[in-house]
Amino acid sequence: MQGKDSNMTKGAVTAELRGLYAIWYRELLVFMREPSRLVGSIIQPLLWLVIFGTGVGSIIEPGTISGVDYQQFLFPGILVMTVLYGSLFFGLYIILDKRIDFLKEVLVAPLRKSTMFFGKALGGSTDGLLQIIILMVLGAIFFGIHFTLLSIILTFIIVSLLLISITSLGLAIGSLMDSPEGFGLISSFAIFPLFFLSGALFPVRNLPDWLKTVVMINPVSYAVDALRSVILGITGYSLLLDFSVLIIFTALTVITGTWAFKRIKL
Repeated sequence: MQGKDSNMTKGAVTAELRGLYAIWYRELLVFMREPSRLVGSIIQPLLWLVIFGTGVGSIIEPGTISGVDYQQFLFPGILVMTVLYGSLFFGLYIILDKRIDFLKEVLVAPLRKSTMFFGKALGGSTDGLLQIIILMVLGAIFFGIHFTLLSIILTFIIVSLLLISITSLGLAIGSLMDSPEGFGLISSFAIFPLFFLSGALFPVRNLPDWLKTVVMINPVSYAVDALRSVILGITGYSLLLDFSVLIIFTALTVITGTWAFKRIKL
């Protein structure tokens, strides 16, 4: 009897893993079949680096920001910006799936809703990771960013944590919204403070105390700081603190996203 129960348990786990893979693979295929999404997601951060980085960098003496050029200082922040804009708006596809009734087909499958949520979250995170890899290559070629094997591994870990957390947040918003317009409004309201108050564009140490406090409350600030630390060697907080905040933030957003997805209304 115990052997039979064990086989049933293994079968259930296998079915959940297959469902997880199928949903992840579907999201990856959708992304790969829309090359305009990939091109657009790369062009925007490059414009920030070239135009904004050159413009602001022209009024800053080279090397005055922790010994690096402004474009190099900006690069980790642009990686974070790419994650924010791409991953948060991934939640919009939940609303679109509702409208074409694809989500109904998914929800009637004999899978846990948490498995469906993780499949979508991993799919969105994989899409974002592909964008980050391309930007890292371009950064090394055109912007003088020097990567070591250790910095590449740590960058992938930091970016992966941020991707999962922001994708989960986007899916949570998409699960609770019924219209693309409403989703866009809420997402924009979330993105701007997360990005502009993260220290992505400026050194935090020069800010007034009240603004420093706001930046310290923002969990995305610790992703920016961690990336600057492993890529450029510029440290604001300790790397242990950065990782601790990112792990906690990821856990909270995953829990919130799973809760929202289980209460999705079609």
